[in-house]
Amino acid sequence: MMKVCGSEGTHEGTTMRTISLFFASLLIASSLPAQDKPADTSMDMDHMQHGGFMQGGMHHAMAKGVKLEQKIDGHTIVVRIGPMNLPAHTSHMKMPQPADLVWQIPVDGWLLGYSPKLVDAGGNEVPGRVLHHTAFWNENRADFLCPNKEEHIFGAGGELTNWAEVPGYGYRVEMGDKIRIETMVHNPTDTSFDKVYLEVTIPYQQAGGGTQLKSVYPTWMDVKSCGNSAYDLPAGKSEQTGTVTVNYPGVLLGVGGHMHDYAKQLTLEDATRKETVATLEAKVDDRGELLSMPTVLFLDRGGYKFAAGDLLRVSATYDNTSGKLLRDGAMGIVVGYFVPADDTAMSALRRKPAAHPMPGMSHDL
Repeated sequence: MMKVCGSEGTHEGTTMRTISLFFASLLIASSLPAQDKPADTSMDMDHMQHGGFMQGGMHHAMAKGVKLEQKIDGHTIVVRIGPMNLPAHTSHMKMPQPADLVWQIPVDGWLLGYSPKLVDAGGNEVPGRVLHHTAFWNENRADFLCPNKEEHIFGAGGELTNWAEVPGYGYRVEMGDKIRIETMVHNPTDTSFDKVYLEVTIPYQQAGGGTQLKSVYPTWMDVKSCGNSAYDLPAGKSEQTGTVTVNYPGVLLGVGGHMHDYAKQLTLEDATRKETVATLEAKVDDRGELLSMPTVLFLDRGGYKFAAGDLLRVSATYDNTSGKLLRDGAMGIVVGYFVPADDTAMSALRRKPAAHPMPGMSHDL
């Protein structure tokens, strides 16, 4: 389900198709229903609190021995997190979760895309549905819409779709930048999986080593505004609305969306102009499980232009036919990429990261 605006000349059409695939991959698939059979808690663990954007301050047991490693091969970085043991029929609330880990950027340049997958110790692929979500946060930069948060640069759920490269664009990083990686797992399947690793392949371009790229800024416009994203989903029909202010002029290349089961629709409005920017109709199956969200591009107009001070309104509608309240059962996020009119103005977003111990890191997988 994808809407593409604009002409389809040979070069432009190729670029548009590439960007279309990219924005389709921005979607974080909904979490698959997890069953509530308790996990074996006899393993060595402590208790922890996740205070992240996606996890909403949930409390979990902490999985032991999960580490972050990286490998650089040519112009590609592979970041690996694990091992994680995933008992069958274990919800994300009962599963021991990895502590947040920090990846230190080893290059000065642009990150071009992200390709996540799950594998076991032998390199065999593990079903993506056991990944509840992963989120990458740049501790050295504040989010340009919500400066109370670190910049959310990448996210994925059980769909494990790729964020493809966009010709001419990249996400600018400096050597030594610290990327906090938040990962949550569950296992709604009948099969237990031992020693599972999350691997994310990231192509990059070195600064000064080729064509100068335009910097893009991941844009997360949330019905919870600048708070935690998850909220309780009441039975029946409901709507949640939030606002956020754009502080920098620029253009939005396109948008996709993230919702959960029983979703109906996401809308993004420029309340200042009283214009609807995009309407995203959710596709669900007969049981209300989310199948997909569409993507809308603004290439025919050179991007959707925002002025500094524009107030954006995001609304999420659901129809929860389960007949019960679902705790933290909903999210409503419009996701896109923003290109500022003046990239130098964005330097104000850089900051020193909060101090915390660095995890051990190996350069070989």
